[in-house]
Amino acid sequence: MSGGPPSMPAPVCLIENTDRGLQTVGSALEILQGIQQPVVVVAVVGLYRTGKSYLMNRLAGQTSGFALGSTIESKTKGIWMWCVPHPSKPGHTLVLLDTEGLGDVDKGDSKNDAWIFCLGVLLSSTLVYNSRGTIDNQAVEKLHYVAELTNQIRVKSEGARDEDGEDISEDCEFVRFFPGFVWAVRDFTLERKINGRDVSEDEYLDFSLQLKKGLAPKIVTYNLPRQCIRNFFPTRKCFTFPFPTSAKNMTQLDSMSESQLCPDFRKVADRFCTYVFTESRVKTVQGGHKVTGSRFSHLVKIYVDTINSGSVPCLENAVVAMAEIENQSAMNEGLHLYEQGMEQLKAEFPTDLESLSAEHSRLSTMATKEFLKRSFKDEGGKYMAQLAEKVANLYEQLITQNMDTSEKMCRKLLSDLYANIAGNIKQGVYAKPGGYEAYCRERDAMVAKYRQHRKKGMKGEEMLEEFLQEKNAEANSILMADEKLTDAEKKMAENAQQVALLEQANRAAVESSRQLESLVQEERRSHEENLRHLQEKRQEEIAVLAAEQQRALESKLAEQQQLLRRGFADQEAELREQIAQLREEKAQREAEEAQLRAENKKRTAQEAMQVLSSVAVIYCCVYVCVCVCVCL
Repeated sequence: MSGGPPSMPAPVCLIENTDRGLQTVGSALEILQGIQQPVVVVAVVGLYRTGKSYLMNRLAGQTSGFALGSTIESKTKGIWMWCVPHPSKPGHTLVLLDTEGLGDVDKGDSKNDAWIFCLGVLLSSTLVYNSRGTIDNQAVEKLHYVAELTNQIRVKSEGARDEDGEDISEDCEFVRFFPGFVWAVRDFTLERKINGRDVSEDEYLDFSLQLKKGLAPKIVTYNLPRQCIRNFFPTRKCFTFPFPTSAKNMTQLDSMSESQLCPDFRKVADRFCTYVFTESRVKTVQGGHKVTGSRFSHLVKIYVDTINSGSVPCLENAVVAMAEIENQSAMNEGLHLYEQGMEQLKAEFPTDLESLSAEHSRLSTMATKEFLKRSFKDEGGKYMAQLAEKVANLYEQLITQNMDTSEKMCRKLLSDLYANIAGNIKQGVYAKPGGYEAYCRERDAMVAKYRQHRKKGMKGEEMLEEFLQEKNAEANSILMADEKLTDAEKKMAENAQQVALLEQANRAAVESSRQLESLVQEERRSHEENLRHLQEKRQEEIAVLAAEQQRALESKLAEQQQLLRRGFADQEAELREQIAQLREEKAQREAEEAQLRAENKKRTAQEAMQVLSSVAVIYCCVYVCVCVCVCL
């Protein structure tokens, strides 16, 4: 499918971890910029040397690619990327991110680990946390990075937070924007039993994340990472992997074929891949906007640049910045498509207004659709209005060029057709009795040939009127010199000539008014179509925002029920406040949606009246022109 990922035989580095900090890699961003499909982004994070890269290779459908290694040295530095066609979602691209191992003592700066983890959360639609052994208290404590996210991520900009004036912490909104969470436990050897009862992997994870009652410092410290995982991530899933092979073969894991691995390990790996392919959603950003590869490239750069500047990544600011870049590019692409199409039509100038208008209508619709494919969060239709304005200006220029070409061609055509008559005048052919009759006969024949010529363009009638007016003095001279005609006959002939000129002037005025009316109607159609597209786009964005809010609400309600069942009244009360806030936002969005519909309906009616008034003015002007011509 067009706009999909290029063939990538191996992963490439997307974000380097250098002495100067985290740096994006331009060639990797270029790969993403060429992908116009929606992306499903899966990132794996975890302690170094826990086999993260193997899972990524399996998701890519390969046995190698991401470096595995067999020593205690961390192989993956920074964040590496592999883009492949999604195996179960046609028209989508699967972006796999293998992150640098956490806890590598060689790095020295622990801030690196925190930002690597933070980027894994910010960039993914599914976050896989990879660990070894069991999910005990030590394993949960090593996931302390999740508790630090409240200091590393902002949902709203400073201005928006000041404006809201709300005391509720922003981390209650993380569930709306965070990825699904998958805990992959490697080299798991225990029986999954709780109180002597066999439990599923998900029940095992839920049991490991249960909170303790009390407010003692140790209990608060114990609960903090567990409460963050439960509150921040909309979904939680667990897979427990047995050893892939015997201990002596672990160093050769990267060179072993699938058939050489433990059957039980392969079964869990297959279930893991199936779950990720099936349940991982398209990457979205605040507002529910879907992310394409091109948008994702901007998102990566915005977050990394923000971190390097010493600031805290803000979801709202990132979306606004990404929307500005994408909407500008979308507008340029739409305009380029229109320009290309109309450039081809210029080769056929002069053409009639109907042909020009039909092609303008077709190409402007295509340009709008191309814009809408890439644009998002175009507040107030700012960029769509700019596209419409640029297209309208270009169309106006093309009309002028077409009219200039039409004028030049018509003048040349009339001159060529009149050349024989002009020669006869010079030779005095009409300077004899009956000469005026001969002149009129040949002139009328010339006018008939001119009318038969198809490629005159928009100024055909106007140029004929102007030409006949120019030749009127010549015709009068021949008429006055014709001795065959009496004075009375000359007077009648002169009057007939004036009537013919008035008829041609009227014909030119009618043609001009028809063209004006056509342009007004075209402007009205274009405006109504753009308004309809804006309304449809806005409705789509409202729908995805509603779905985003509903998912967050359902997640909070489910967590509330669990807390109630286990008797955590304090935590449940806090969660109840968050649920009330979400419901209030939902009600506010529904009210805004109703107001938007009412405003659109009112605006449509007002603009329709304005267009009709413009048409009425044009008709009045044309009527006055025709009346003046008749009176003259």
